[in-house]
Amino acid sequence: MSVLFTTVKFVHILLAITAVGFNASYGIWTGRAARSPEHLGFALRGVKFMDDRVANPAYGLLLLSGLTMVFVGHLSLTTFWISGALVLWLVAVVLGLLLYTPTLRRQIQALENHGPESAEYKSLASRGTVAGIGTSVVVLAIIVLMVFKPGG
Repeated sequence: MSVLFTTVKFVHILLAITAVGFNASYGIWTGRAARSPEHLGFALRGVKFMDDRVANPAYGLLLLSGLTMVFVGHLSLTTFWISGALVLWLVAVVLGLLLYTPTLRRQIQALENHGPESAEYKSLASRGTVAGIGTSVVVLAIIVLMVFKPGG
């Protein structure tokens, strides 16, 4: 492989570590804050900041670096593990943009307006957990495709 391909692959892997690592930390942040409700707002706003400013941009750059590797490495977009990962990436983005991010935003508002014991906050916290887990499963499936490269 060329130096360019290897360099882009290195960046791609760093972006994946960053995006997935930040996402994995959200449960830790919220879990610890749930035991100290006075810190819950800080933790949720921190998760929102990390998601908006670090993880989500890294996922966008993962698409760009992945497509760059496809073209530089003369790979085919129709190769199963590549096309499958692209479809799953789109599913993860849709879940994040349409479910997780708005839920987190509403969760922060419910916390600020009604507190951590309100039915609204608890419902949104549960929804956010389910959305986060669902998105994580999709992301893990992408990682499996990238590592094991089934079908090609």
